[in-house]
Amino acid sequence: MSLERIRNFCIIAHIDHGKSTLADRLLERTGTLSVQEAQGQVLDSMDLEQERGITIKAHAVRMEWARADGTRTILNLIDTPGHVDFSYEVSRSLAACEGALLVVDATQGIEAQTLSNFYLALEHGLTIVPVVNKIDLASARVAEVREEVAHLTGCETHEVLAVSAKTGVGVTELIDGLVDRVPPPSGDPEAPLRALIFDSLFDQFRGVMTYVRLMDGTVRAGSRIMFVSTANSYEVSEVGIFQLKPIPRESLAAGEVGYILAGIKDVHDAKVGDTVTLAERPCGEPLPGYRDAKPMVYSGVYPADSEQYGLLRDALGKLRLNDASLAYEPESSSALGFGFRCGFLGLLHMEIVQERLEREYGLTLIMTVPSVVYRLLLADAEMKEVSNPTHFPPAGEIEVVEEPFVRAQIILPSEYIGNVMKLCQDRRGVHVRMDYVDAQRVTIVYDLPLGEIIFDFYDRLKSVSRGYASFDYEFLDYRASDLVRLDLLLNGDKVDPLSVIVHEAKAYDWGRELAKKLKGIIPKQMFAVAIQASIGNKVVARETVSALRKDVTAKCYGGDITRKRKLLERQKEGKRRMKQVGTVQIPQEAFLAVLRIDSES
Repeated sequence: MSLERIRNFCIIAHIDHGKSTLADRLLERTGTLSVQEAQGQVLDSMDLEQERGITIKAHAVRMEWARADGTRTILNLIDTPGHVDFSYEVSRSLAACEGALLVVDATQGIEAQTLSNFYLALEHGLTIVPVVNKIDLASARVAEVREEVAHLTGCETHEVLAVSAKTGVGVTELIDGLVDRVPPPSGDPEAPLRALIFDSLFDQFRGVMTYVRLMDGTVRAGSRIMFVSTANSYEVSEVGIFQLKPIPRESLAAGEVGYILAGIKDVHDAKVGDTVTLAERPCGEPLPGYRDAKPMVYSGVYPADSEQYGLLRDALGKLRLNDASLAYEPESSSALGFGFRCGFLGLLHMEIVQERLEREYGLTLIMTVPSVVYRLLLADAEMKEVSNPTHFPPAGEIEVVEEPFVRAQIILPSEYIGNVMKLCQDRRGVHVRMDYVDAQRVTIVYDLPLGEIIFDFYDRLKSVSRGYASFDYEFLDYRASDLVRLDLLLNGDKVDPLSVIVHEAKAYDWGRELAKKLKGIIPKQMFAVAIQASIGNKVVARETVSALRKDVTAKCYGGDITRKRKLLERQKEGKRRMKQVGTVQIPQEAFLAVLRIDSES
């Protein structure tokens, strides 16, 4: 196939700007999908994707477009996840394309992820085709938003295409513009094979299906391929393309997008961003940009019923087959029993994994307080990474604690600048710059500790801006901070899952608030329960859940007072013994209370 007839592109947009709906219209207009087969968000096939209106798993689809003059073009759409948690997957999808449709909502205008995705596409050298969507809405500001987009991309206003993905208006002109503006791929079909893996999927019958874009060379069934990062080799059993479902082909050549099946049993052998080459004729240089996906947020996952531990272990193993970025290892807790310490790309990734475990495998889970990865320089000059607060050493053993910082970009109406800046400063943010997008909206850039935004920062941001602010961030670096471990004790026993690492200046307030909340959550026992928050050996807050009282003297009426005293002394001694051996059951609401401390304080 001639490379001149191929266009590889993706669609990038802020959340809820109509990216998936536009993809559906492209499928319909090119005849890839019939009207009878159409449904909302065809590429977003998971229930969670359709419910939340976001793309979680990347997809690829091949379309064929016949223009009015009779020329036919192959369009390879590589759909990308839209959330910041999956930014590495987005970057690999962009690396597989030559062009990108930049979609902007005509009612909302440019938002935070619009900017971050635009600059990410520019870094990869993609040709940008700007598109204003939702022009059919009564509140659409088409002319104004087209000017905004033209100013951002540096093109003329008339070059910004206007469409309605919902009604299909302007979609034909969009496809023609895409064919005209996006350059065809380059590459040599006769050169040694170099193919970029931009996604993978596990099939329980055929093994791992790798989604690839061929930069050079040709691959066919029977070829022996090798993954550059691991040097593992496999024999190809099938290659093909995607047209909503896999369609086998004799071969794939440079410039094409498709899949490779080679009987791979572990999705970790086909890592996103890796280079595929031929074992007998390897390429000289692998494709740039490969790195292992590294978890940013960690949390303990425990079954609410200890008998479900085996089911949870099996469920995580199966889920990991389709999600190579999920990391987990066994751990145990005196309060919660046996569970797993799981690493996630971000909070959304954590929510998605939790919901999938509960829905698809029927589990009831307890998730502990999420934590980030801290770097410690110990007194003996050893460097150590800690993601679990229970592994945080005593203060006397630590020289320096470093925490991860992110660069946050917030776009909001100018009237809410004061509220948002106060929120960022309360979260120990460092102001970087502020730019006006137009007369009404402003972009604020802050460096924020990741640990300060993983709880409820996004919810608080929406609250103080009445829902108008949009937020995006990227990892920046590690910086030294004054951090301490805050422990929670029940009757003198440490509850490991409720330990948190907080800034020293916030530790006292955090401890008081947590103790107060738990007093209202932990049910009364037959004995008094002491709730203490401590930093090392120093108790910074205390609350007491009073004991249930039973009137043991109710049956005594009249008579000698010594009878009543004897009963009361016996009750007192019984409660003392009970306190020594009794345990306090911690409800799941206790773990959720930690997440709500900042939002209500």
